[in-house]
Formats: sequence, C-alpha cells, structure tokens
Amino acid sequence: MTRGTSLVKTLSLCISLLLSLCAAVACTTSPSAAKAGPTNAAVPVNAPASAQPTGAPSAPPNLSVAPAYIIGPGDSLEVFVWRNPDLSSKVPVRPDGKISTPLVEDMVAVGKTPTQLARDIEKVLSEYVKSPQVNVIVSQPVSAFSQVKVIGQVIKPQSLPYREGMTVLDALLAVGGLGQYAAGNRAKVVRTEGGKQVPISVNLEKIIDKGDMTQNIKLQAGDVIVVPETRF
Repeated sequence: MTRGTSLVKTLSLCISLLLSLCAAVACTTSPSAAKAGPTNAAVPVNAPASAQPTGAPSAPPNLSVAPAYIIGPGDSLEVFVWRNPDLSSKVPVRPDGKISTPLVEDMVAVGKTPTQLARDIEKVLSEYVKSPQVNVIVSQPVSAFSQVKVIGQVIKPQSLPYREGMTVLDALLAVGGLGQYAAGNRAKVVRTEGGKQVPISVNLEKIIDKGDMTQNIKLQAGDVIVVPETRF
C-alpha cells in the first residue's frame, strides 16, 4: 500500500507539471499577446502635412515677359486678313509712320504694337467685311525702335539690331569693347519709358575686369548705351 500510494502521488505531480506547462504555452499565444505586438510599431498613417516627398513639384517661378515690339519707320509688315487673301499684303512703314493696304489707306502704324495695329485695321475693314480677323507680323524690323545704340568711348560706335535677351555685355562685345579713354565706371543706359528718358547706371569696368554680372543688365529695344570719356 505504501508503494502504491507513492506511485499515485508521483503520477499526480507529473500531471500537475504537464498542465502548468500547457497553460504557460497558451498564455504566450493568446489573442491579447498578439494584440500587444512588437515594440517597433509602424509609423502612424496620419503623418504631418509638412513631411512632403522630396521629389514633389514646386510652384513654377514667376517668369518675366519681354515688352511688346513697337513698330517704327522703315519696318516691313505682313498683314494677313483671314479668308480674304486679296486684302492681305506686305507693306513698309513709310517715313510719315503710316501704311496703306487694300481698303485701308494711311493707317498710322508707328508707335503701335502689331496687335494694336491689327485691331485698328479690323475696325476699318468691318465696314466692308463681316467680322474680319487680321494678323500683323513684323517681317523686317529695321527702325530705330528695334535697335540698340552704343555711343561714346568704344572701339566701333554703332547701332545694333536688338534681339530678345540681349545684354550690355553682348552690345559691348559687338562694338569691340571700350576705347582707350573710356570711363567704363560711369557708363549708363538711356531708356525711354512713358515718353521720358530714364538713365540707368552701369559699371562696365566691373563687368570686364571683375566679371561682375550684376552689372550686366538686360537691354530693351531703343536703349542707348553711353560710355563717357575719362576725366584727366
């Protein structure tokens, strides 16, 4: 009986240990443990608005627009009247600043942009044609309004044909550079704005000697670059 009792106690102890082990395993795989998850959790979805992708497109920069071309004496114009080829023509701007096209005589062109001139021609043609549509193209800009003049102490003072994006340095290179007695530090660009002449100081010596491109301003049609003589 003593040995039987000991065997029963031993079996009971083994069963208790086995049940304890099973309970421990069950706790480690319980739903609550799964919900806890690892400590290094994923980043929250609601990220701050400032955290934008580095490759996100930015707002386009403000681009400057070149001033509209002003028609002057000597320019050659092409006037197109849509669906009316007989009214279209190629005409020069006369010394008096006017042009003449079929059904439009002595129309003032000087001082106007091609768009303004086209609208004025449309007004006259509307008396003869229903809803005329006119385009004006400057085929040969040769007037003073389409040139840049460089005068004073430069190698070859002259008038240069203006082109979009033209700078002071472009004009200076075209005339051969500064003369022997040039005061490049006192040069200026004379520009006509609103019927008035506005002088703009520009130091040509800084451009040439130091490569200071802050002085290399953009030119406009009709500008005059004046390079004075040095003071002795």
